[in-house]
Amino acid sequence: MEPSSKVLVTIGTAGKVFSAETGSWQALPKPKKMFREENTKEGRCLKNQFSDSLEVNPHKDSIAKLIDHTQLAPETKAEEISILCREAKIFGFASVCVNPGYVSLASSLVKGSGVKVSTVVGFPLGANTTRVKIFEVEDALANGADEIDAVMQVGALKSGENQMVLDEFVALRKATEGKILKIIIETGLLTTEEKIRASLLGKKAGADYIKTSTGFSKSGATVEDIQLIRFSLGSQVGIKASGGIKSREFAQELIRAGATRIGTSASLNIIKRF
Repeated sequence: MEPSSKVLVTIGTAGKVFSAETGSWQALPKPKKMFREENTKEGRCLKNQFSDSLEVNPHKDSIAKLIDHTQLAPETKAEEISILCREAKIFGFASVCVNPGYVSLASSLVKGSGVKVSTVVGFPLGANTTRVKIFEVEDALANGADEIDAVMQVGALKSGENQMVLDEFVALRKATEGKILKIIIETGLLTTEEKIRASLLGKKAGADYIKTSTGFSKSGATVEDIQLIRFSLGSQVGIKASGGIKSREFAQELIRAGATRIGTSASLNIIKRF
């Protein structure tokens, strides 16, 4: 079989791609404009090829400012990131949470809007070495990330390697100085004692948030886990509930239980805009 003539590219630091054809790094192409504005009887709306319509609401939902508007599916296209960022700006979400390869693009799209860019590190298993995670953090920050959601070494915690886990958390805290650090402990894989221990280690290291789940494991956020983590942490550390949050009612339950940030790809449904 003859080799493909398709040009191979690799997304790299600061939103550039490496082209096998030219042998050099080039700027990431700007995404196509996916929206058009239309005037209707009900008011102005934005239309795009992925959703029927998005109402432009001047009165932003108060729950929106607690939501990380998330798209971490591996098949996500650049056009979908463009839409994610536009939705975040319209509805006032706290941040967009995207995979590392899209951080530079998302950063350019939300610049000046007040919407932050979150990305993931050691995702989704947490089994990378600390050195690799720190490199991921540095690369993400260079590309414009404001918030880092880093996955804990679950196996190390379950093995009782508390100092190893703490040392990694401290290294992540140092690497993210001046930015927001969320530690993902993957509650669906932990016992009650392990959830408490992981949360306390994160607090000791100075993490800004303890986050329940990646959304790629056995289970996601539960009210009981949020209550347990909040009881363990007190009021000084934020809690991000993530995984399986599809309705406004469930999001509100989690917030009442102590969550201070919600990670979800169902953001529009939660604010009743989709």
